[in-house]
Amino acid sequence: MAGDGRGNATILRRTAQACTAFLSEHLDADWTARVEVMGMTVAEVVAHIGNCLTWYAHDLAAGPAELSTLELEVKADSPLRDLVATLATGARVLGAVVATTRETERGWHPFGLADPSGFAAMGCDELLVHTADAATGLGTSFEPDSELAAATLHRLFPWAPTDVDAWNALLWANGRIELPGRPRLARWRWHCAPLSEWDGVPPVEPA
Repeated sequence: MAGDGRGNATILRRTAQACTAFLSEHLDADWTARVEVMGMTVAEVVAHIGNCLTWYAHDLAAGPAELSTLELEVKADSPLRDLVATLATGARVLGAVVATTRETERGWHPFGLADPSGFAAMGCDELLVHTADAATGLGTSFEPDSELAAATLHRLFPWAPTDVDAWNALLWANGRIELPGRPRLARWRWHCAPLSEWDGVPPVEPA
C-alpha cells in the first residue's frame, strides 16, 4: 500500500470480498464455537472485525485527536448473513474515507497517528487475520491471495521476514504462528504511521 488513496481503498474492498466470500461459505457451521486465540466465539470475532472497520473510518475522519464521543458496536447475536454484510459495508465506508482523505492527514490510533494508507492496511489486517481466527473456530482454514497479504504486511510490518510467503509472515507478525527459527510472538504491534517515520526498530506492545 502506498499514497494512492483510491488504490488502497480498492485493496481494502478486495480484501473484504475475499473474507466475506469465505465466511459466507460457512454460514451453516457453529458460530458459537470458541476461537481460543481471541477468547471469543466465531460470531464475536466477526463482529469485532466490523467494529474495527467502523472505528477506523471514524478515527481517520476525526483527525489526530482521539474522539471518544460515540459508542459503536456490531451486535454479535445478529443473523449471520447480516454480520458478514456488515464487514462488506464497513470496508466500503472505510474505503470511501481513505479515498477522499489527503495523504498528509492523520487519524488517531493507539499505535500511532496513521495516514490513510495506514488505516487501509489496518482494516485489511483485521479482516485477514481475524477471518483466519474465525476459520480455526469453524474447524477449517483460510488463506487469502498472496497479493493482499503482501500489501498489508509490507505497510504495517516492514521488519517482517522476507524468506517465507507473505501470508505466513503476516500471521507470524500478528502473533499467530511460529516460523522456522522465529518463535511465536507473545507481544507485537504494527507501524501505522507513515513508513517514512519508522525508526528501523520493530516495535513491541508493552507488557
